[in-house]
Amino acid sequence: MRIPKLEISRFKQVLFAGALITVSHLASAALIVNSLPQSSMVPGGVAIIPTGVDAISGRYKEQRILLANYNEDQYAIIGIPLNAHSGSHQFALELADGQRKLLQFSVEDKVYVEQHITITNERQVNPNSEDMIRITQESSEMNRAFSSWDEDLTPVFTMQVPVKGVRSSSFGLRRYFNGQPRNPHSGMDIAADEGTPIYAPAPGIILTTGNYFFNGNTIILDHGHGLISLYCHMNTIEVKPGTRVDSGTQIGKVGQTGRVTGPHLHWSVNLNNTRVDPSLFLLD
Repeated sequence: MRIPKLEISRFKQVLFAGALITVSHLASAALIVNSLPQSSMVPGGVAIIPTGVDAISGRYKEQRILLANYNEDQYAIIGIPLNAHSGSHQFALELADGQRKLLQFSVEDKVYVEQHITITNERQVNPNSEDMIRITQESSEMNRAFSSWDEDLTPVFTMQVPVKGVRSSSFGLRRYFNGQPRNPHSGMDIAADEGTPIYAPAPGIILTTGNYFFNGNTIILDHGHGLISLYCHMNTIEVKPGTRVDSGTQIGKVGQTGRVTGPHLHWSVNLNNTRVDPSLFLLD
């Protein structure tokens, strides 16, 4: 994918020639990829920004960002939070000579539609104090997993749909459970019969598996350099942490564990510890 020149011209570049910092590590070999995700400069989207240099690392909102070479040009591939404000955003690049370069990109506003869901298990809408202890622990575990960074894995940005089914809930929906507002939908729901096989959409290594209060039986899959995917509400899990999988490897089966209204797969994609729209990575 080539970023149009018109889009490149929107980015402002500022080089702090005098702002030298100590580089305490050697630059790793440049990451080379053969594709890029779709660019969508909205909350929950992905910003794909030509750096104009050969940076060795970068940060956005205190999170490390993915830098990759595509067609001989380097790009910053940044997940934009769902709560991001419209307007100008800034991130920093670290260069091999110790200089620091700031780039800016513009985020456009997007209004996601509402979704109202009725949950029969009241505890899954208003958890009790014991539930909250568990939920807090699980949230910390998942955040650590989403913060993982594997330099040895080369991320693949063109993914296959992980399960055959009907896309029942899209990314970013403003959700209400039993009339109460909750966090926006951070993934894609694909409805399918219980027991339908679930496949890895791209190569990677299984980071963790477990049973979680809201997510049910869950797998977190590391694709490298901060690109991480999540699979929830599964019936069975057929892989273990540390397992290396290829695109198309079966990792489990569809279920209805956790907070659900029926059997489906909740699939989430994360960049720089930010949940982004999975459809931006699909081949179709």
